[in-house]
Order: sequence, then structure tokens, then C-alpha cells
Amino acid sequence: MAVRIRLQRHGKKGKPFYWIVAADSRSKRDGKYLEKIGTYDPNVNPPIVNLDIDATVKWIQFGAQPSDTARNIISREGALLKNHLLNGVKKGALTQEDADKKFDEWVKESEKRAESKLSKLEKDAADKRKKAIELEKEASEKRKLAAEQAALDAEAAAEEAPAAEAPAAEEAPAEEAPAEEAPAAEEAPAEEAPAEEAPAEDSKENEDDKKTE
Repeated sequence: MAVRIRLQRHGKKGKPFYWIVAADSRSKRDGKYLEKIGTYDPNVNPPIVNLDIDATVKWIQFGAQPSDTARNIISREGALLKNHLLNGVKKGALTQEDADKKFDEWVKESEKRAESKLSKLEKDAADKRKKAIELEKEASEKRKLAAEQAALDAEAAAEEAPAAEAPAAEEAPAEEAPAEEAPAAEEAPAEEAPAEEAPAEDSKENEDDKKTE
């Protein structure tokens, strides 16, 4: 029976979570498996891996072949290195004590690299948050200045409005004045007309009186 170390998908849609399993190569991807040897969570940065290294090495020693993705994961966790050291012990190239010492040294170096990477990621995240705060502060200042400028413009417009209306109010009486004087000019001749006719009648009567005499 050919055994394959691969990932079996679990989790929710859009948020996958994987089991690392040793399964018959003929079984479906999410079907039955022989042993669950770890988990892989890619939803965080860096991804979280929990791997039973001894169980993984056991299956590799039995001839299990990891998939490409599973190989990358178990290699980062040191399973392939431990398998290589175990083969060296079997061949007599080194003792079990030397193999364990080399593996422990590798684990310590790996932890340092992981901590360094995590510190860098945390620093990058902090810098990103700081930059976002600065951008928000800058945008807030711009909005504040724009609001102040709008208020100043509104005050200036309010001050100009009465000044523009004042001339119109003063000119209104000047236009109505001629309309009030017009009737007075027309009535004057009507009142003087009888006064001019009166002397004409008196002179005619005097002339008639003289003829009669």
C-alpha cells in the first residue's frame, strides 16, 4: 500500500484549516486517513504549524511520500532533517547522541529565525498602524481648515450683502419724486384761466356804457 503525507482540508469557506495526515494514496483528499500527524493554519502570519515530528519521521521511514505542500511544511519543521540524521545513525556515520545534538542546535536556530521574523512582522504592523494614524490626523487637519475657510467665506458674504442693498433703498425715493410733482404742474394753468378772462369782460361793458352815454 502506497502511503502519502498530505493536507486534508477543514475549516470554513474562505477560512481554511488543514490537517496533516498520512493516508492511502488511493483515498480521496478529504476521505479516510491512517493517522493525523499535525495541523496547519494559514490564516495568520506567520502560519501556525503543529507537527508530530517523530510520527512524521516514522511514516517517512515506512516509505510515505509527502505532497509538495506537505514537504515544504514538514521540512520547515525539521522532520526531513531528523529523518536524514536518523539515516546517518543507521549507516554508522554518526552516533545517536550526535544526531540529537545537531537536531537540537537546528531547532534553536529555527526558533531564533522565527522570533526574528515575528519581530519584523510586528514592527512592520506597528509602522503601518502609525502611518495610518498620521494619515488620518493629516486628513482631519485638512477637514478642519476647510471648515474654517468655509465659515470665513460665509461671514464675508454676509457682510457684503447689506452694502449691496443700501444704494437701492436710497434711490427709490428719487425715482418717485417726479411722479408726485406732476399733478401740481398740470393744475396751475387751470386755476389761472378764469383770472385772465375777467378783465376782458369788464372792458367790453365799459365800452358799451360809453357809447350809450
